[in-house]
Amino acid sequence: MIKKLLFSIVAIFTLAYLLPGVTVTVLGAVVLAIVLGVINMFIRPVLFLLTLPLTIVTFGLFALVLNVFLVMLAAYVVPDVTIVDFWTGFFLDASISFP
Repeated sequence: MIKKLLFSIVAIFTLAYLLPGVTVTVLGAVVLAIVLGVINMFIRPVLFLLTLPLTIVTFGLFALVLNVFLVMLAAYVVPDVTIVDFWTGFFLDASISFP
């Protein structure tokens, strides 16, 4: 758990440097990793079940949209993090979610 949290913090901070549409401070990266963990633990399963028919119809592509929405929601909640648009959030989510 601590290992995954540290990996997420380093990944968020590194991707903020690499992606031009993401700005984050060190404290913002720490808080964003914690907020993303909480959102993925409690909110994501409920939203995934509610959007399951749409996910089935789109052959799983809506699950990617749902993940980007949750990352952008977490960035909206954390004051030191800014994500400019959907595609920047998509690349950030794809990079963080990659094992």
